Amino acid sequence: MARRDKQQQQQQQQQAHFLIVTYPAQGHVTPARHLARRFVRGGALATVCVPVSAFRKMFPTGEVGVEEEVERGGVGYAAYSDGYDGGFDRAVDDHTRYMAQVRTVGSRTLAGVLRRLRDGGRPVTCAVYTLLLPWVADVARENDVVATAVFWIQPVTALAAYYHYFRGHREAVVAAAASRDPCAEVHLPGLPPLRVRDLPSFLAITSDDDPFAFVLPEFSGLINLLDRRGGDSGEPPTYVLANTFDAMEGDSLASLRPHIEVVAVGPVLSFLHDADETKSVSSPNDLFDHDSVSYLDWLDTKPDWSVVYISFGSSSVMSKKQVAEIAAAMAEAKKPFLWVIRKDNHNDEEDAAAVKKLVAAAAMDGAGGMAVEWCDQPRVLSHPSVGCFVTHCGWNSTLESVACGVPVVAAPQYSDQGTNAWLVERMGVGVRAAVRGQDGVLEAEELRRCVDAVMSEATAARAAAWKDEAAAAVADGGGSERSLNEFVRRISTTTD
Repeated sequence: MARRDKQQQQQQQQQAHFLIVTYPAQGHVTPARHLARRFVRGGALATVCVPVSAFRKMFPTGEVGVEEEVERGGVGYAAYSDGYDGGFDRAVDDHTRYMAQVRTVGSRTLAGVLRRLRDGGRPVTCAVYTLLLPWVADVARENDVVATAVFWIQPVTALAAYYHYFRGHREAVVAAAASRDPCAEVHLPGLPPLRVRDLPSFLAITSDDDPFAFVLPEFSGLINLLDRRGGDSGEPPTYVLANTFDAMEGDSLASLRPHIEVVAVGPVLSFLHDADETKSVSSPNDLFDHDSVSYLDWLDTKPDWSVVYISFGSSSVMSKKQVAEIAAAMAEAKKPFLWVIRKDNHNDEEDAAAVKKLVAAAAMDGAGGMAVEWCDQPRVLSHPSVGCFVTHCGWNSTLESVACGVPVVAAPQYSDQGTNAWLVERMGVGVRAAVRGQDGVLEAEELRRCVDAVMSEATAARAAAWKDEAAAAVADGGGSERSLNEFVRRISTTTD
């Protein structure tokens, strides 16, 4: 028995081991878990490392201690502290202070994770990190990790925009943003013309008083990191694993490759490799509690291509007015709908009661509907009854809709969502809805128009074609699969 354990430990030490460090948000944790499974599927070891607050939600107290490493489906999970073990409260906590804390506390506690993994016979070969965590590269280097990589969980078009913004084109972007015209064009090297509204919203920040002003220095630091690694610096390169594929963003990838080591490995979605991912009813260890599976039974009762699925993601906050407009649109559209409305989407119990009333009225006046707190989105988008996805257009949701062949009504709010909406329209798989007022409300009439437009045979055909392209990219022999395998091979040779 002892001999077998020793042989197993020696085998693990010979495998490449990827530690994927994430920010405590569902939009970061979900793709990290998918990437870890891809590494394991390719024969490597993988551990997802999340802040304590996220770890406690994924593995509730009583199931496992925070200091322990756990394993699910061949993937390891570990926790580091970002200094906010009780979680970040957007209503009272300061983003700038948080970023300073996560850098200071995170650096110390992540070093502890690396030591524990090394002492346990599973030393980390490559540290991978998601957005806003460039300090991970320094911690990795100080702890003798031989390679680092950024897992870019936004479209690579957004990365290209950030790169060129910080490399000589800032003034052009700022001037266009200052015009207050969302349709003002910006020309960046190697990219098609983009309007201000198509750029990551953080690039349009023109005041230090903006609540998201703290983000730009973080992205600037990342671009500097990517530029200084490799080449004549004598330091190993920091790779970029981009959650995209060549057919989707070929020109953006081409604009970056002369400057940084970018590898297209997407779409990184487990269900494209394992059909059971869209059938299992076990807990996926999300940061939000799922409703019961009754919504899937409800979808089974609906005709193919008839249901409007509505979800604005894990971090968007929906105003009472916006809820009312969506409810009115669904009542008038006479189409069945499945609507995800989180309980933390409302300010108080009165708001929550009002929302329930609106949704119930929409379901009664229209063709029937259902509201849930959270759901297994890939399973919903894979269901044959779903014919349209009304979304904030986060990158995870955008990729899932493309991979499932579901047309999109995009209602972007901030960050990369406008860029994602631009891609959706460029690919012909959806439309960007027009919003009104300072609050950017999507009105009922406009939503109804957009739903009718995308639930057409022409859009469905284009969506089906892109579904095939996405599947081909990650299939055996596909471009993204080859690129990921080559990346793992390169990292593995550094340990020989």
